Amino acid sequence: MKAMNDRQYILEMTDIEKQFPGVKALDHAMLKLRPGTVHALMGENGAGKSTLMKCLFGIYKQDSGSIFIDGMETAFSGPKNALDNGVAMVHQELNQVLKRSVMENIWLGRFPKEMGLVSHKKMYEETQKVFDELDIPVNPKTIIGKLSVSQRQMVEIAKAVSYNAKILVLDEPTSSLTHEEVEHLFRIINKLRDRGVAMVYISHKMEEILQISDDVTIMRDGKWIATESAKALTTDKIIQLMVGRDLTERFPPKTNKPGEILLDVKNLTGKYMPSCIDVNFQLRKGEILGVAGLVGSRRTELLETIFGIAHHESGEILKDGKRVVNKNAKDAIKNGFAMLTEERRATGIFGGMSIQFNSVIANIKNYRRGLFLSSSKMREDTAWVIDSMHVKTPSQKTHIKTLSGGNQQKVIIGKWLLTKPDILLLDEPTRGIDVGAKYEIYQLIIDLAQEDKGVIVVSSEMPELLGICDRILVMSNGHLTGIVDAKNTSQEEIMTLAAKYV
Repeated sequence: MKAMNDRQYILEMTDIEKQFPGVKALDHAMLKLRPGTVHALMGENGAGKSTLMKCLFGIYKQDSGSIFIDGMETAFSGPKNALDNGVAMVHQELNQVLKRSVMENIWLGRFPKEMGLVSHKKMYEETQKVFDELDIPVNPKTIIGKLSVSQRQMVEIAKAVSYNAKILVLDEPTSSLTHEEVEHLFRIINKLRDRGVAMVYISHKMEEILQISDDVTIMRDGKWIATESAKALTTDKIIQLMVGRDLTERFPPKTNKPGEILLDVKNLTGKYMPSCIDVNFQLRKGEILGVAGLVGSRRTELLETIFGIAHHESGEILKDGKRVVNKNAKDAIKNGFAMLTEERRATGIFGGMSIQFNSVIANIKNYRRGLFLSSSKMREDTAWVIDSMHVKTPSQKTHIKTLSGGNQQKVIIGKWLLTKPDILLLDEPTRGIDVGAKYEIYQLIIDLAQEDKGVIVVSSEMPELLGICDRILVMSNGHLTGIVDAKNTSQEEIMTLAAKYV
């Protein structure tokens, strides 16, 4: 172990380099973290933020560079080694044992014992102690798979606290949270900061960064760009540092013009609760229709019922005036529907497969040549996806899981466009994606609407809905409570409608 001279930092990462086949993910990257502070780590997707944190956590071994904790050079052999030494990470994509209880997930691999046997009583008491301290209203005995995403995220933070973590990494912690849940998370973060915990906060949400952070580090193309006090930064300055240029507008100009009715949803009610209840609305050709609502409002269930992956009890769906029945995803694709799911890694991609596989899989019937598939046609279509969606990748053969979140999302959108859909259902299309990639996806959505396609966008980000949509449909506990004109509404009006049945 080699000692570090500068002890004002609890963590110092210097000259970190990491190379993957065809990609230099980190290029002399650095991060200095002070005790008892929240340090935001920002950059576009692919900037190297998560890779840098995985090097810290022992998931990756850096090719060169040094990591110092408490003044001593450190190299963790893996996540457990990091946790045992007070370094914890709450990942954006939660990795929990969904069929086990909350307390079992927290103490997995280190169950408290009495007389050599696992003590569920002690496990419950220790879990409740942490929950009381952090004001987390969850029963430790609840099966974790029954919790909402936000509750599961709180459990992961509690798990980190149970390790007495002195360094805590939070990767996109608010990507699925409501405003009230974000405020609760910030209260927890402030408690941990007061206790002296140092936190690395990865997020693309500018307003949150400026609200909660003490220091901000910007990365671009695997390199350290700047570290500034949060008080000295503005949203415009952060964007300029992130993308290397001024991004004067957050949203592209609205050039689409809604036309005749494309989709008519009448009295749609899901078969299994919780689901949508007696929902009626119309979608026009060339229209971008937003869907707003709080967590639990059944926005996702509405899209799933339309797409046929959730069954409906009653009601009907008309497309171009004709009744369509989507019994499953295959029917929906045949009927001209496409759906981008909220949980990208869980239900949107085949992580261990290539970009080519992920690009062509929904359109596989079009590549059949007798008993075989046309390799040249698949290569051609994948090249179209990569070029038209501006996907950053070394090759078509690259595993999609190695791409940044924004590039994964672009591949998924390209995959669906190959099926030539008339109606696109997009569930949180920019979740966990940086400001530059968001702009590109907004432009893609507007371009699709310009081609007379109908687009329905579910989003938890109100400015996003107001910025790209023509109208916004508001859901509350499964009910449609109103449809507002995006140009003439306000966040207050939408929130009032969203809270009607809560």
